[in-house]
Amino acid sequence: MKSRKHARLLIFVLTVITLCCLFGVQAFAAEGGETAAAASGDWGFAPGMAYIAAALSTGIAAIGGGMAVGAGAPAAIGALTEDPKSFGKSLIFVALGEGIALYGMLVAILILQKV
Repeated sequence: MKSRKHARLLIFVLTVITLCCLFGVQAFAAEGGETAAAASGDWGFAPGMAYIAAALSTGIAAIGGGMAVGAGAPAAIGALTEDPKSFGKSLIFVALGEGIALYGMLVAILILQKV
């Protein structure tokens, strides 16, 4: 049962990541400086898609980081109670999980700077 739940979650995450990439490509589609649409003030579809891509990249990365920290922190606390010398190693694994959310936020900032 747990395997089926993980499979559904993986399919959902991969689908959302694919859509996020497609929306992000739409935001970067204009080449060079200003296009004719940008000069006239009619941006059309691209800025909305860029905002959606930025929101999805931040949200999905935060969910993934939360899942990683949620699995790693209790294990780190358990290891710390058995051996206090394992604090440094435990802290590294918890920090790696939090780094995922930071990467998602960085991608969102890069997308929003292009809008």
